[in-house]
Amino acid sequence: MADKFTPFPHFATKALHEGQEPELWNSRAVVPPISLATTFKQEAPGVHAGFEYGRSGNPTRNSAEKCIASLENGKHCMLFSSGLGATTAITHILNSGDHIVAMNDLYGGTNRYFSKCANRMGIETSFVDATNAENVKKAIRENTKMVWIETPTNPTLQIVDIAAVCTIAHEKGGIFVVVDNTFASPYFQRPLDLGADISMSSATKYINGHSDVIMGVAVTSDDVLAEKLRFLQNSLGPVPSPFDCFLVNRGVKTLHIRMREHMINGLKVARFLESDDRAIKVLHPGLESHPQHELAKKQMRGFSGMVTFLIDGGIEESKKFLSSLKLFTLAESLGGYESLAEHPAIMTHASVAPEDRQILGIGDNLIRLSVGIEDVDDLIGDIDQALCYATGKKRATKN
Repeated sequence: MADKFTPFPHFATKALHEGQEPELWNSRAVVPPISLATTFKQEAPGVHAGFEYGRSGNPTRNSAEKCIASLENGKHCMLFSSGLGATTAITHILNSGDHIVAMNDLYGGTNRYFSKCANRMGIETSFVDATNAENVKKAIRENTKMVWIETPTNPTLQIVDIAAVCTIAHEKGGIFVVVDNTFASPYFQRPLDLGADISMSSATKYINGHSDVIMGVAVTSDDVLAEKLRFLQNSLGPVPSPFDCFLVNRGVKTLHIRMREHMINGLKVARFLESDDRAIKVLHPGLESHPQHELAKKQMRGFSGMVTFLIDGGIEESKKFLSSLKLFTLAESLGGYESLAEHPAIMTHASVAPEDRQILGIGDNLIRLSVGIEDVDDLIGDIDQALCYATGKKRATKN
């Protein structure tokens, strides 16, 4: 897949130039400056140059929003102080009594928000296996207003047919579709091109790529949804700081370079694990063994560095493996230049009910890797020695 990868046209150019025009600034700065002002002078009451108060709008934030909108091939982008901040704002488009259909395999924080926060506002969520679009169709009710899918999913890397789900939702009318694009990034997948109404991402991950900013993104080409989201961005107030916007804007400049390396390294790690009898099962959409490999190739232009596998053993073997890694850091999050490893059942998905984790296959021997851009041979060597320690077995290839 790496050799056949074809990027979206002009992606790198847009990442470097959209919203970055020196003419936007009186100084003609090539790098957009950090505007720290919390308020802006008005010519007369209610007459201003586009900015009133820092929460309502900021020049540095505008620059990053314009750039990211272009990468998703969208018209409007709203940045938020976290991915869950973006999720909260999007959900606030709904009213009490409305219904959500969501993918059952989601980021644990999204699951927690829908099941333990949105429900307090009188918004009910039905979690279904959206890898079969018919399940979405069956779950839609008269009061369904939003369909929320994640693809690839966290942590089992399932693939949802975005176009099929969007067709079903839009046929009903009055339903908008949100796709969490965090695991793919706009470099590998553009949900809006496939019919989605909103592409949402945790920019904390690949978009920023340096593990030093928490931020959320919502991109849409729907003017009505954009107007509502802009209102909520200001009214709810979960806005990122100008400095964080500057950092994300800078991180985007190397997104295309980083994602290529993540893909190459991730596939090599996945293939190493797939050939090793100390790994019972390996989940990566770039592997031909993935049940939705063909769909992944159809709607994606490549794959990130996310690899999930089942170690031969249980909770003790998992803990031994994670504690003995040298280059992979035991930590939550993903998408940074550095390699991370975590145990979803204990860490990122601990808020998901145990019975639901069992249904999703998030067991005690499931390990999630975020493969970084280090030398891949060193990463594989680290995995090899950790597997040896955890299982008590040296590497043996599968028949």
